[in-house]
Amino acid sequence: MTHAPQIKIPATYMRGGTSKGTFFRLQDLPAFAQTPGEARDNLLMRVVGSPDPYGKHTDGMGGATSSTSKVVIVSKSDKADHDVDYLFGQVAIDKAFVDWSGNCGNLSSAVGSFAVESGLVDKQRVPANGMCEVRIWQANISKTIIAHVPISEGVVQETGDFELDGVTFPAAEVKLDFMDPAAEVFPTGNTTDELVLPNDECLGRLAGVTLTTTMINAGIPTIFVNAADIGYIGNELQDDINNDEQALAMFERMRAYGAVQMGLIKHIDEAASRQHTPKIAFVSPPKKYIASSGKVISEADTQLLVRALSMGKLHHAMMGTAAVAIGVAAAIPGTLVNLAAGGGECEKATFGHPSGTLTVGASVLKENDQWKVTKASMSRSARILMEGWVRVPV
Repeated sequence: MTHAPQIKIPATYMRGGTSKGTFFRLQDLPAFAQTPGEARDNLLMRVVGSPDPYGKHTDGMGGATSSTSKVVIVSKSDKADHDVDYLFGQVAIDKAFVDWSGNCGNLSSAVGSFAVESGLVDKQRVPANGMCEVRIWQANISKTIIAHVPISEGVVQETGDFELDGVTFPAAEVKLDFMDPAAEVFPTGNTTDELVLPNDECLGRLAGVTLTTTMINAGIPTIFVNAADIGYIGNELQDDINNDEQALAMFERMRAYGAVQMGLIKHIDEAASRQHTPKIAFVSPPKKYIASSGKVISEADTQLLVRALSMGKLHHAMMGTAAVAIGVAAAIPGTLVNLAAGGGECEKATFGHPSGTLTVGASVLKENDQWKVTKASMSRSARILMEGWVRVPV
């Protein structure tokens, strides 16, 4: 009796920030998967265990959440002043597609470590002790990321005392600089826009409502709305949103209409196959709340609160790319994020999310009535969880 064999592919399973994913060197993928296309997507979906109608990823490496259904492909870069190219894929859980439309900021923190460990960074650039500056070309969005990877005794240092809300254990700090993260900060040209929502039954209580929004393209395209305008306080946790199917449908429809206004898609139906971008988030001034870990976040601990959805669900912490968007929006007067933080100048913002707090900084300037971002920075951590081979039926 014939049967389909499994192939073995060298792979590394890593945590980066508050996400996890399966990392590959491009050269280690089967020849048919070394170029973009359906064959590659099908292979990577099978690695993750998608599409899974049960929503569990029992037969794959995925974790059945937007934070853990991710794949990364890294290769040596042929671009000047860059060490590696980094391509990120967000794998849908119950649908058959991989979304390549944006970056993952959390996993960006693991790319530098993976590149050093995998021999993709020239040895003369790796110190015996100190900090290795890994220059990453983010291939999804054609932007540069600088990862400052700690090195001890010639190898990547992964353990340490840096604590990141949303991650259970401390680890070594990895500083990330997102260089020139926005070619066009505001796709509409405005710091705020009115999003006119039609009488669409999927919008529930927002049907026919006009919302004030900030639509920004920094880190990742993101639509910000005021929590109070959509019936929320701003300190909600995952279960408050994710257990409400009507609310999830409302957010997804609102995201689709916003994506059209941002020029990312032409019709709302296209949003179903573009779940990774744009993100949608709601903001509010600081309030006391108890984070998902049980940690008490006081009003004085943050400058504002932000809750963001990823792949149709409220994120348990904050996406790294969305954190970049938050930092940039906070630094620009008049955005909803800036106003929620109290307005004025804000070069560094500490915001509250469901798992705790995060600080992100951004350097912005205005030239010829256009906002430009030179850099956004934040700290994450990363760790190899397992390395070896994944086995995939073909």
